[in-house]
Amino acid sequence: MNIAHNVERGRRYFPNKTALIFEGKSFTYKQLDEMANRVANTLRGLGIERGQRVALFLPNIPEFVISYLGILKIGAIAVSLNVMLKKNEVKFILDDCSAKALITTDSLSENVPDSELPELKHILIAEGEARKGISLEQLMSSASPNALAIEMERDEPAAIVYTSGTTGFPKGATLSHGNVISNIYSKNRCCRMQPEDRFLLYLPLFHCFGQNAILNAGLNACATIILQRRFEPEQVLKTIATHGVTMFFGVPTVFIKLLNTNTSDYDLSSVRYYFSAAAPMPVEVIQRWQSKHGMIIYEGYGLTETSPFSSYNHDLKYKLGSIGSPIENVEMKIVNLDGESVQPGEIGEIVVRGPNVMLGYWNRPNETAQVIKNGWFHTGDIGRMDEDGYFYIIDRLKDMINVSGFKVYPTEVENVIYQHPAVAECAVYGVPHPVKGEIVKANILLKPGEALAQEQIIAFCAQRIAAYKIPHSVEFIDSLPKNRTGKVLKKLLREEAKQSFRSTEMTPR
Repeated sequence: MNIAHNVERGRRYFPNKTALIFEGKSFTYKQLDEMANRVANTLRGLGIERGQRVALFLPNIPEFVISYLGILKIGAIAVSLNVMLKKNEVKFILDDCSAKALITTDSLSENVPDSELPELKHILIAEGEARKGISLEQLMSSASPNALAIEMERDEPAAIVYTSGTTGFPKGATLSHGNVISNIYSKNRCCRMQPEDRFLLYLPLFHCFGQNAILNAGLNACATIILQRRFEPEQVLKTIATHGVTMFFGVPTVFIKLLNTNTSDYDLSSVRYYFSAAAPMPVEVIQRWQSKHGMIIYEGYGLTETSPFSSYNHDLKYKLGSIGSPIENVEMKIVNLDGESVQPGEIGEIVVRGPNVMLGYWNRPNETAQVIKNGWFHTGDIGRMDEDGYFYIIDRLKDMINVSGFKVYPTEVENVIYQHPAVAECAVYGVPHPVKGEIVKANILLKPGEALAQEQIIAFCAQRIAAYKIPHSVEFIDSLPKNRTGKVLKKLLREEAKQSFRSTEMTPR
């Protein structure tokens, strides 16, 4: 088996079908496969061998796709780097995985401290002038377009996707060919992906959602992928209308932004399917979307460590607010602090077991042992399961707020705040308090033309949730800090609050 068989199958069955569209250029399955073959042969010519790591420090451009496939074809391991990383962060990851080669762009190469990376032998520039390293295009021009993906064992590593490092240094989730292949077939089946479908891919390819759930799943379905560098609401809406996009994948903040954008000038009728994952979707947003567009936003659940697909809501019965039930061959359950299963309706940690669970964190056996116990991956997500086996996310374990011993889950409070018609976006998090330990704070972005006072939000929440869950402090802001997938970076908000608290504590009274 080899993940790259997906593009080879597309070439075999649909050689002249458009596989990829990017900024006015299109590539058939035959062309895409030949380009991937040229990358594979280029890497072989540089001495890259099976099992060695090749890093991708690239934005959403076709060179990411062909490089990723070329790496896999020769049995090397593709390592994805977030394009927002700076020199020290890039150095850490390249050192950690001992990358032998790096494929990047001229502009991003400025953040590659090559003189401090003794293991790194080759830098290939995929876009822009090759001021540092060699031009990938130049090397490909003299490489053969013929190659076949080598057969790999199910448990051989295929990709290392580094986590965001919210609890320290980034850790490389190591995904096998078996992990990814089982996952993309489940994605194909659950979402009913077909060769006639046209996907819009603006989510970052360095992230597991974009890389596996959209790119690899789309190629496996022999569909057409319209690639964009990033999410820009107006451009996304224009692309949907121009290219007849049929399947739209996003994260909750994307759907929130689109709800707050005037879409009346764009024809979205081609979209037959909407899907959200990567963060809890507020029920209020789902209801507003269904009311405005007359369509459901289907939801999936998973993490980088689970390739990422674990559960789906749902191909048989849709339940509002649920992340669904486990996909085929995957098991999920809710456990208490002792690791024991709890009864339906009870709250605990979500754990996952199945062919989607990573091999482990690269070169980190201790950290791996902390999260994979007796074959079960401990997600760090708090949830519950109902009598029908449907799961519901409550919150991230690390995001939970402890107010005088009372547990407050930010998502619950956010869902209440989203019910206010003036609210566009919000983030709820805990801030230190000298007496209560923590108190609840809400950062709120209002819709254009709206005005609210802190007291109005507090009064609104007081009618709907218990007193200890009500925000003690409300700050109206212009934007929320987010990563490239659109997740709100609550860690940054908490750190800012902690620093402010320390400054106050140190101020002489």
